[in-house]
Amino acid sequence: MKLFGRKKRPSAQANEGVSHRLLKLSKMPAAIYAIGDIHGCADLYDRLEAKIIEDGEGFEGTKLILSLGDVVDRGGASAAVIDRLMAPAPRGFKRLTLRGNHEDMMVKFMSDPDAHRKWLDFGGAETLASYGLSPDPEVRFDLPASKLRHMMDAAIPDTHRKFLGDLPLALAVGPYRFAHASYDRDTEFEAQKSDTLMWGDPEASEQGESDLIFVHGHVVVNEPIVRKKRINVDTGAYSTGILTAVRITPEKTDKQLLSVTLAN
Repeated sequence: MKLFGRKKRPSAQANEGVSHRLLKLSKMPAAIYAIGDIHGCADLYDRLEAKIIEDGEGFEGTKLILSLGDVVDRGGASAAVIDRLMAPAPRGFKRLTLRGNHEDMMVKFMSDPDAHRKWLDFGGAETLASYGLSPDPEVRFDLPASKLRHMMDAAIPDTHRKFLGDLPLALAVGPYRFAHASYDRDTEFEAQKSDTLMWGDPEASEQGESDLIFVHGHVVVNEPIVRKKRINVDTGAYSTGILTAVRITPEKTDKQLLSVTLAN
């Protein structure tokens, strides 16, 4: 049985020039494990995935490991995180990664370094270093665009570029909507704006009459937020050493938080 149903694309009017996918599932998996911002913390991801695999033994059927975006930058092992997410999923699981604002910045920088140099100050330098690229001792990565492109072409695998370029923006299943940052309840799923999904204000996602439950990361919180309309599982892995996921099952009230630290 296929996990994903027909692929949806954003409407041209709402997302002019954007071809990233919006995905829908026709039915809930046995469990969805939605993971907050990994930000280059491969060791924490490995620990959390092991915990998810153990927890998933209690559920029959396909389970989904869903990374909510911002898997790169800030931490020191972004390249390794992408390797993990591209690898075959554990038995009984599928993997899916959504596009966050940091993946958005990275893809744009690889295409046009001069226009998107701000990425380097938001964790991009650490990401380049994770691919073995050493900054100039005096100017760091403040280099001509042609040299940066040459360095990246030699260091960043095409498979990683394709992975990043193909990341979907959002997932809809049952009463849940998953994206990195925010969601407009007054707009149909197919017409959501890419800037809202990747860069928006999470608190704005609670506005509107819809009873949909929005699950996201993007803004670091001291403790995961689990409210009637919104769940935030970004516990700031790169700065706090805590990575969190929420387990969601077809039973709407069954939500379980799973967290790991380097100490456990």
